[in-house]
Amino acid sequence: MKNELETKVTTPLHKEFRNLLDQDFKDRKLKENEVINATVTEITKNFVVVDCKAKMEGMIPVDEFKANDELSKLSVGSKIEVFLERIESFRGEIIISRDKARKIKAWRKIEKIFDTQEEMTGYITGKVKGGFITSVEGLPCFMPSSQIDVKPLKKIDHLLNTPIKVLATRIDKNRGNVCVSRRAVLEKSKNAVISQALKNINEGDIIENAIVKATTDWGIFLDINGLDALLHVSDLSHGRVKKPSDLVTIGQKLKVKITKIDQKTNRVSASIKALTEDPYESIDKKYKVGEIYEGLVTKIMDYGCFVRIEDGLEGLIHNSELDWTNRNIKPSKILSVSQKIKFKIVNIDKETKRISLSYKALLPNPWDVIKDKIGHEVKIKINNITDKAIFGELEEFRLTGMLHYKEISYEENIEDLKKFKKNEIINVKIIEIKDDKIKFSKRFLEKDPLEWFKDNNKKVGDVVTTRVHEVLKVGVKVSIDKDKKLIVLIKKNDLAKELSDARPEVFSPGNALDAKITELDIKLRRIKLSVKAAQIDDEKSLIAKFGEGATKSGATLKGIFEKAMGKKKNK
Repeated sequence: MKNELETKVTTPLHKEFRNLLDQDFKDRKLKENEVINATVTEITKNFVVVDCKAKMEGMIPVDEFKANDELSKLSVGSKIEVFLERIESFRGEIIISRDKARKIKAWRKIEKIFDTQEEMTGYITGKVKGGFITSVEGLPCFMPSSQIDVKPLKKIDHLLNTPIKVLATRIDKNRGNVCVSRRAVLEKSKNAVISQALKNINEGDIIENAIVKATTDWGIFLDINGLDALLHVSDLSHGRVKKPSDLVTIGQKLKVKITKIDQKTNRVSASIKALTEDPYESIDKKYKVGEIYEGLVTKIMDYGCFVRIEDGLEGLIHNSELDWTNRNIKPSKILSVSQKIKFKIVNIDKETKRISLSYKALLPNPWDVIKDKIGHEVKIKINNITDKAIFGELEEFRLTGMLHYKEISYEENIEDLKKFKKNEIINVKIIEIKDDKIKFSKRFLEKDPLEWFKDNNKKVGDVVTTRVHEVLKVGVKVSIDKDKKLIVLIKKNDLAKELSDARPEVFSPGNALDAKITELDIKLRRIKLSVKAAQIDDEKSLIAKFGEGATKSGATLKGIFEKAMGKKKNK
C-alpha cells in the first residue's frame, strides 16, 4: 500500500502540481503574528470560512464578528483583515483571529490619535470595579466612574451599548491598557461654548435676568445667557446672610453685576451687593459710638448675638456685654431671634467692617451699687466650698464673692471650712471690691483680739503676764487675755535664759509666765513673746541696783537675787 502511494506522489504529474503549489505559497510571503487580508468564502452557522492564500482555508468562530453587528454585513467575497497566529498547526490547520486583528488595528489607531486628542466612538459594554468597560474600535478600554459625565450619574442605562464620543486619556503600552473619558469630550464641547459666550460679557456688566439654578450654604449658582456663574454668600448683601436658600428660589430671576471673569478656568463671579452702596462708607454720619439705638436680633451664637441695625448693617453683642454679673452667660438665656432690643454702640471698625454693641449698658449696673456696701454686713448664700475658700452669692445683686479660710476667724484655721455647708446662709462683711471681684470676711464681724494691745497700751519691749494654755514639744502656747482669745506660741528657745531650764515639759496649763513682747505687727498679725528676754532684763536691773556694792563685799549673784526676791538664807 505504501509503495502505491509513493508511486502516485512521485509521478511526473504530481511532481509538477506540487512544484507549482510550493512556488505559489512561496510568492505569498505569509508571516506569523501579522495582520493579513482574507476573503470570505463561506458563512456557516458557527464559523466564517476565509481564504488567506495559505495551504488551506481558515475558520473563524462567528462570535468574533458580533462586535458592531459585523456578521450581518458579511457576505461571500467580502474582504476582511485577520491576525495570523500560526501558518500551520500540528493538525496542519491555519490559526487566524478576526478579534485580535481588530484589537491590533484599534490599538494602532489609538496610538496615532492619542497626541492629537481626536474624538473616538465607543460603546459601554459592562461595569467593573471603579468604572466601566468601553469598547473602542473593538478594543476593550477602561473608563473610570468619574469620567462618564461632568456630574455624578445615578443611572447609566441610557448609555449602555450606545455609541458615545470619548477621548483617550492614558495609554500603557507595556500592559496594553487604555483609559478613556466621556467627560473630557463633554467638557471640551462645553468649554468651547463657554469661550464663545464669554466674548459677549465683560467685568462690570449688569445682568438683568440671571436665573437661579441651584443654592448651597455658601452661595447660589446662576445661569447667565448659558454661562454658569457663582453668586457667593458674601456677595448677596452687605449684611450677614444665614442661608442663601432663605432669600431666593430655583428659577427666580436676579439682577446682578459681573465682578470677575477668570479666562483660564472660564469661571464667572457675580454680586448683588455691588449694585448698592456700602453702608460702612457713610456709617459715621448715621451712627455714633456711645449712642443708644434699636435693632433686631438675627442670629444667636455661643459667643454672642448678631443684631441688624439696618439693611446690610449688623453688629455683635459679645457674651461679656450681655450681663453685668456673668461674663460667660449663654446668649439664648438673655435674648431670642427676632426680638427687638435697644443697645449702645461700643466700637465701629470701618476697615474690618465690625460693630461692637452692648446690651448690659442699658441695664442697672450692680457693681455701682455694691461699692457703697464696702464695710457693711450682708447675707450670702454658699454656692461652693473649695479647699481654701467659700464662694457665696449676694442674692439681692446676683453677685458672687469669696470668703477665704483666713477670713473666717482670727485663728486662721483651715479646718474652719468644715463648719459650713452648701446653700447655707451666713452673715459676712464686704471688705474689698476690685476688678469685679468681691472679698468677704466673717471674722471682721467680731472685735479683733489684737485690739487688746491697744486697749492696754502695750507695745514692743513691755512685759506681760500670761497663762500656759497648751504644752507642745516645740514650745508653750500661752493666753494673754482673760477670755483666752489671744493665744501665742512661745518657742522652746525663748522659755528660759538657761538652756537646761528651757524645757516645755516643766510647765503645766495654768502656770503664770512673765514674757517680754519682742515683736508686734497688728497689720501682719505677728506677735512674738520671750520669757528669756524678760529674765535677761530682770538680771540687768538687779545688777544695776546691787551689783557694785555686792562686788566689793564679796556677795554672790545668787544672794543678790534672793535678797531682791525677799528670800531668807538658810542657816
